[in-house]
Amino acid sequence: MNDKLQARERRAGPIPWQAALPRPGKDTLVAWGMVLPALIGFAIFYAYPLLQAVRTSFTDWNLLSAPGWVGWSNYVELWQDDKFWHALKITAYYVLLNIPLQTALGLFLAAAMDRLLRSVALRAVVLFPYLLSNVLVAMIWLWQLDPTLGWVNHALDAVGLSSHAYFSDPDESLLTIAGVNIWRHMGLVALLFLAGMQSIPRDLYEAAAIDGASEWQMFRRITLPLLRPVMVFVLVTSVTGSLQIFDTVAVATAGGPAESTRVLVYYIYENAFSYYRMGYASALSVVLCLIMVLYTFVQMRLLNANQSDLA
Repeated sequence: MNDKLQARERRAGPIPWQAALPRPGKDTLVAWGMVLPALIGFAIFYAYPLLQAVRTSFTDWNLLSAPGWVGWSNYVELWQDDKFWHALKITAYYVLLNIPLQTALGLFLAAAMDRLLRSVALRAVVLFPYLLSNVLVAMIWLWQLDPTLGWVNHALDAVGLSSHAYFSDPDESLLTIAGVNIWRHMGLVALLFLAGMQSIPRDLYEAAAIDGASEWQMFRRITLPLLRPVMVFVLVTSVTGSLQIFDTVAVATAGGPAESTRVLVYYIYENAFSYYRMGYASALSVVLCLIMVLYTFVQMRLLNANQSDLA
């Protein structure tokens, strides 16, 4: 009986709704199997905490008692909070100090390694600072720039220059933190640019050299336009990371001196774990997340991140 039913179904053809359903192939199943762990990790460690932060931002919660619903009160307070606007201004100032110089130095190092020096050992040395943790880097430079014990001030004294209290001076502390983080991330930026440069066909440079183009002309007319997708990636990730600067500030200055380095993430940390205002801290975090999403969208639209001149 079963054989007769199966033969009848084969003659009648597939049921319409079954024919409309796509049948995943082996490659599709393999692809989903490889992507699934990352999706699960994203859902557990990013999506769920984000939704919880949004929910907590509408409450008044001190971590000890049950959270109480307060609606939009935290966002209204945030809008009127001078300390929030000051922290946002300090964060924007840090980004403007950090990103242009870090990008320019990384691009210069990448061009030098691509055209002049191709040693693997040199690339390892350039990348080495990035392999150190932010806390360790902050402690190293905190000791090196110490007004009394640091070798930098001793070297300045040896050549007749005045010493500086880099992390203790309100006028220099944020610039010093930017310099430390430029030193740490410059190698990674350089290697990202180098990977983009090595994907550019060498025939373009040979043709330009035959036409009499100089190195600067080839860099400006060939390298920079074809590096646009890499440039977008570097700028988006660098600015996003700079907006979330915390470790170096927490170790080296703790937001001081005179609140000159109280960036937004450190202000969020203070509200959450010093003042026990988790609801207000969550509202600050949501606003910071929206700023990063807006910047990413604008940046990718302005630079046409989905298009490549190599096509």
